[in-house]
Amino acid sequence: MMRLTGSVLIATAIALATVTAANASQLIDRNAGRAALSLNAKGEAMITYSDAGKLKHVLAWGAVNALPPARGRKQISFKLDYSGGYGKYKKKAYWNSFNGVCDAYDGPALAWKVTACKAPDGSYWALQSWQRALPDYGLPPTSTQSVFELRLSHWTGDLPSLEITMDWSYKKWDHLFGTYTYDGVGVYGFSSTSAGNPLDSFGRNVYVDVFDSAYGGGWKRDNSFLTHQSKGSFCYGFFAHGSHPAGNGTKYRATAEGPGVAPDVMWEGDEPGDYDKDVDVTANAAIKALGDPTCKPN
Repeated sequence: MMRLTGSVLIATAIALATVTAANASQLIDRNAGRAALSLNAKGEAMITYSDAGKLKHVLAWGAVNALPPARGRKQISFKLDYSGGYGKYKKKAYWNSFNGVCDAYDGPALAWKVTACKAPDGSYWALQSWQRALPDYGLPPTSTQSVFELRLSHWTGDLPSLEITMDWSYKKWDHLFGTYTYDGVGVYGFSSTSAGNPLDSFGRNVYVDVFDSAYGGGWKRDNSFLTHQSKGSFCYGFFAHGSHPAGNGTKYRATAEGPGVAPDVMWEGDEPGDYDKDVDVTANAAIKALGDPTCKPN
């Protein structure tokens, strides 16, 4: 058994050159180059990056941290101005008079970090980038699936906590279970598609990668799955899926988009090794304690 916590980023896509809002972890852009972050005393962030050789400026403001899950409500989100401030202020090249800074980051370690800053008010902002859209079962990605998503977060205090334990399923296959929480409260949603895609702004998937597995050498995406009510719990066995082999690897990692505009988080751990009855008994008791009817000891 092993239990670790991790961290990461944020963002969700919106239309060009207008002031817009979203209600999930926010995607700024894809395959962005040379991304930089600048902050002002008004609680705004200016993101600057290159896209196909073109310099872009995005103004973000209006959100920090996250709300606990609540049916019928919307999660907090940034307002984003893809014109770099013209949509909000009707001022051309607003970024030239933004007067922003990026004070040295002294917050908790972040996974997938591109850059992070401490704001004048003591809060933190970060840009992170990772491949969320990779296909399952180690399949070769298309150009659309292989993109790196640039994500923005803004928070105070502790990061979300992605806590995972490794054990075995049916004494044979590697298995993981755990919880995803923020400020001591489970991260989960209330509605999803049959394929497990969240249909509200609170739901989150956990994206699991395997290292040196039957899929090949290096890191490969094995699968992704929803966290569950009401503790943000989850469980997953590395079984064979149809024609795809079991994804047992020598190492595992899991990444989840942050709730609200809190950072995304990442956990990494080694395989559990050979089956150990005493360890498995302890793990099965912990699974039972989750109180999650979809996660049963075996």
